Amino acid sequence: MSTSTHFVWYLSPIGEILMTARDGALTSLYLHGRRSDATISDDWTEGGSILDAARSQLEAYFDGRSQDFNLPMEPDGTPFQRRVWEELGKIPYSETISYAELARRVGKPSAARAVGGANGRNPISVIVPCHRVIAADGTLGGYGGGLDRKLWLLQHEAETLGRDTPKSWTAPTASARRVRG
Repeated sequence: MSTSTHFVWYLSPIGEILMTARDGALTSLYLHGRRSDATISDDWTEGGSILDAARSQLEAYFDGRSQDFNLPMEPDGTPFQRRVWEELGKIPYSETISYAELARRVGKPSAARAVGGANGRNPISVIVPCHRVIAADGTLGGYGGGLDRKLWLLQHEAETLGRDTPKSWTAPTASARRVRG
């Protein structure tokens, strides 16, 4: 017996977000307009209490009133991917680590590329903070939602805490300045 997928759109400072949930747990958060765009199925239902809670917590995050999320989550992925995503959730607000450090933390110190791949497949971005993983040289590295959004998120977190952002986090494109507003 399949369970119903619920969805909601949320307009955030970094663009439209599509969130999905099943069985009272968040299953995805897609940043619209990037490679991770999802299609809404005809059998999905709009709304739901977990999605209302997710939207409320995202609003608090984007307003700088909250640094944490407390939501039940059930992302689809392999056991290895889920381990990487679990470790992402432990990276403190406004802090960054390298892909190599993330690999070490999941017990696979020689698997930075595999860890980077799992990081890139994170289906619950922002809430599971894959944007906090950067290249070993301090530059931003990649981000499935676009480097402009990664830069915005990292700058937002630093500014919320009154911190300066490193010079190595330069805007990768002109679109980063547009998103920042």
